[in-house]
Amino acid sequence: MKQSLFITLLLLPFCILAQDSLSTHYKIYSSSKQKIVTLDEIAADMTGADVLFFGEEHNDSTGHYLEQAMFKKLADKYPGRLALSMEMFETDCQIPLNEYLAGFIREKNFITEARAWKNYKDYRPMIELAKASHIPVTAANAPARYVNMTNRLSLTSLQQLDATGKAFLPPLPIDTATGTYYDKFVEVMGGHEAVNKSKVFQAQNLWDATMGYNIAKTYKAHHGFKIFQVNGGFHSEEKLGTAAQLKKYAPNIRILNIAAYADDNFSNPDWSKFTTKGDYIILTDPKLPKTF
Repeated sequence: MKQSLFITLLLLPFCILAQDSLSTHYKIYSSSKQKIVTLDEIAADMTGADVLFFGEEHNDSTGHYLEQAMFKKLADKYPGRLALSMEMFETDCQIPLNEYLAGFIREKNFITEARAWKNYKDYRPMIELAKASHIPVTAANAPARYVNMTNRLSLTSLQQLDATGKAFLPPLPIDTATGTYYDKFVEVMGGHEAVNKSKVFQAQNLWDATMGYNIAKTYKAHHGFKIFQVNGGFHSEEKLGTAAQLKKYAPNIRILNIAAYADDNFSNPDWSKFTTKGDYIILTDPKLPKTF
């Protein structure tokens, strides 16, 4: 059983066009309606929104299947009015990303020049659909070298960059978030001492601000478009992090968010534990293979 399901997951581009063979291995819940819903209902809900965040677990095979299926639903419902924005590509890789989408360069050159993640196979179906359908894709994340620089030297060190370097970042200075987001980060990192010994929370805020700023740029450049933003779940859970930064750059933007988890209580979930996390909650079967 597991082997056949794993083969299905490897053939995702074809599966999302065929019968949903994984339908018993995920559940989609609407926090507002308090009931199980479908991807089609989420796509319809986007009529009144501008951005849909999909907060993934990076190695969840079923989560990747669903984000690809969600992207396809949006492409079908909003033809010519959809953009894709991704944490998985950094701002200084926008040129090779654009060149690949335009058919100018080969895939292997694109993968190298755009510094694609090691699990690029999990995102390839969305890139290929974007390429075939002429959907713009935003390389939303901060360059890793500047994240590392912040982690070592602080956010203020970014002011020392020249104009070329700063062009890959949101407007400086960048403030660090306080309140709920900081408290959540401290909990994940193992306490205040672990966080305060480094500048890791400042680096986290650089990620969030850069993605938020680039989503806002996409929103302003493509009037009337729907934007599908894919990122790690923590960045958009509870509409904090990247989602909160986005609202700073585009206060009137309308956001929906999906929070996806492989959950040990998948067979009998307590939805009340999740409803604050997102407008839609996706729980997936933790017994299925991970992608890495």
